[in-house]
Formats: sequence, structure tokens, C-alpha cells
Amino acid sequence: MIGQRIRVLVADDSLTVRRRLCAVLEEDPGIDVVGEAENGSQVIDLCRQFRPDVITMDMMMPVMSGLAATEYIMAHFPTPILIVSSSTNRGELFKTYEALAAGAIDVLEKPDGDADDWDQRFRSTVKLVSRIKVITHPRARLGNLSPPQPTAAPVYKGTAQPCRVVGIGASTGGPAAIVDVLRGLPTSFSLPILLVLHIGNPFAAAFAEWLDGQTPRHVSYARGGEAVASAAGRVLMAPPDRHMEVAGGHIRLTSAPERHSCRPSVDVLFESMARDYGSAAAACLLTGMGRDGASGLLEIRRAGGHTVAQDEATSVIFGMPREAVAMGAAQRVLPIAEIGPALAALAPSRNAEPGKT
Repeated sequence: MIGQRIRVLVADDSLTVRRRLCAVLEEDPGIDVVGEAENGSQVIDLCRQFRPDVITMDMMMPVMSGLAATEYIMAHFPTPILIVSSSTNRGELFKTYEALAAGAIDVLEKPDGDADDWDQRFRSTVKLVSRIKVITHPRARLGNLSPPQPTAAPVYKGTAQPCRVVGIGASTGGPAAIVDVLRGLPTSFSLPILLVLHIGNPFAAAFAEWLDGQTPRHVSYARGGEAVASAAGRVLMAPPDRHMEVAGGHIRLTSAPERHSCRPSVDVLFESMARDYGSAAAACLLTGMGRDGASGLLEIRRAGGHTVAQDEATSVIFGMPREAVAMGAAQRVLPIAEIGPALAALAPSRNAEPGKT
């Protein structure tokens, strides 16, 4: 992309919004708006015609929705998609999560008024999304660059204990990866699962409820003070804008400063698991941009726990997992389809099946 203008297709059923988005993008000499679409069907036609570097996609459009267009584009001519939406009710948020699970890269709220900071954030996000093609297909675009291989990390604590808790961290590309991991667990899986996903407000509000409907496993936002052991076989997710950590076998939620510009932070969770559970902890770090979670995963490995990172080939962005692998935090680097079964092997055998009732 160096030396080339980023070619963007803007999709929104509102002419006013389209004009605003186009004007904001065209203020940057490195961005070229190649087309505008007012419904999902037009998005598909224009994407096929112009092959843009990025599509900004509204979810609620006539003729064909943004979700349907996203599913079609990702199946037939994959293109980085940034959802730009003002949808915050439950049903519309669910469509946003479905689009993210179908391959859309990120989501940004629509502008409210003439906020210059939003304009800059929009342009920056479009540029970031445009580079994800390189990260997603590194072997085709980066020549002989090899992914890092797992390296030895010192284990400082003694004999491994039976696993008592699993942590999962994810960012960009995370919704689909999380669903794959949870679906890869048997209904008899009896360990509590603690989950941190980077997803911006206000779009995080209903994610736990949506995820609850994707697998037989109960998913809910964590509550401060609840016992981790009481969540056997269930998923407790960090609430929006709160760090989640474990202390004395109980959940603690805080508004402490961001880590790696993130709250909730995967590192905060994983580091607390290493302190509280030691070798009885297991964690996996999934697709995502940046480095959040890598040092926390290393702390779990140093404590004698089990650690897994998602591999490059199945990551939307091999950023967070790459950092973990490079520092020797990951005992195993696995494709997404193998992570659920790998975690399942850590759980004690149970006859009861704690799926939804």
C-alpha cells in the first residue's frame, strides 16, 4: 500500500451520511473514494467492479442489508470491511456481531455532529483496516517472511495441578474465533471460562447475550464478587470498559487505567490468573491487533499453566498471537479449529453435562 492511495467504497442508505463520510475521507490525500452505494446489492456490484481496498458498511440498508452484503462479499471476493453504524438496539447490535463473525474487521459508531476527533479516528481506522490484507495474507505479500516459532520459556513453579480455569483473550477478528473455540468444546466441559474481547462502546452492550445464543454454553457478563468456581462450564465475559481479574478465587472488576490502550485488558486478566491459579490455569490468545495478552500469557506459562496461541494462517490479524509466540509465551500454536479440542483435553472428566437447561 506504500505510495498508493487507499481505495474506499462507502455504503450507507442515507445520502447525508454518505456525503459526510466521503468528505471526511477525501480530506486525506492518501485516500480515494471510488464509489458510493445506498443498499447492499449495490455494494456487491460496486465491490466486484472496483475491487476497493476498504468498504465502509452500514448495517441497516434497503434491498439487501449490510449483514447480507458482508456475508456475500467475504464468501466470494473477500475485502476488508469497516462497519460504520449508529445501531445500538439489541436486534441491530446482533446484526453487527453477525457481520463481525462473518469477516468484517471492525466497527465504528457514526458521527454525531461535527466532531473533528471522530473525523480523524475514522480516517485512521480506514487506514488501519486497509493494511489488514497484508497481515491476513503475509506469505503472499511479504515474500519469505516466516512466522516466529514457539521458544522455550522458563517455568518457575513446580508440579502442574489439574486445570481449574480457562482464560480467552481476543481482539480484531475475535467474534468468529471465540465462537469457533466455544463450539469446539464438548457440552460436558466443566471448567469456568473467563473471556476478554476488545470491542468498542457502545457496540459491546449486548455481545455476551449474542454469544450466549451461538453455542450451548451459557455466556454472561461477569459480576464483581462472584466465585469463579460457581461458573463451572459457563463463560464469564469482562463487561464493557471494565478490567476483569481474579483475586482469591473471585471476580474483581475495576476501572483502573487502560493497558495497551485497552479496558478491559487481556493482560490484566491473564496476569491475575497466573497469580491466583498458577499451574492450574490455562489460557489462549486469539486473533487481534497489538500486543495485549502476550505478557499475561507468558506469566501463565511461567507459573506452569497451559498456554495456546492461535496460528497465523487462521488469524484475521496475527498481532497479539505473534507477540506471544515471539516472547515464548505459547506452549502450542494451533489453528482455530484445534484450540477447542486442546482446551477440552485439559478438563477433568465429568458424567454430567452442564449445557443450557
